[in-house]
Amino acid sequence: MDAQRVDMFLMTTGKNFHSHQLPQIRERLLAIDDSKLIMIQSLSLKSPQTSLIVSILCGSLGIDRFLIGDVGLGIGKLLTCGGFGVWTVVDWFMIQNATKDKNMQMLQQLLY
Repeated sequence: MDAQRVDMFLMTTGKNFHSHQLPQIRERLLAIDDSKLIMIQSLSLKSPQTSLIVSILCGSLGIDRFLIGDVGLGIGKLLTCGGFGVWTVVDWFMIQNATKDKNMQMLQQLLY
């Protein structure tokens, strides 16, 4: 993939990853061929900001964890009412990083 396309991809989706991962992502994207470009561009990356808003509004129901694909944790939060409120508050601080980690996992499945 050419550098211009890679930079455009990172400009539009960079907020969905940890900043320290961006150089690694850029390097790997430059090394792949154009046939994987469509698959990578069609990835359904989750927004960390959206995850935080959902976590604040209805995190005690586990919807924030269902949103990012952590079904097991979502069921756990749902059954315990967000760990009796404690887990819900902890997730307000952790959900953005969890979302970025999930996005990186999805990208890595296509790149490697």
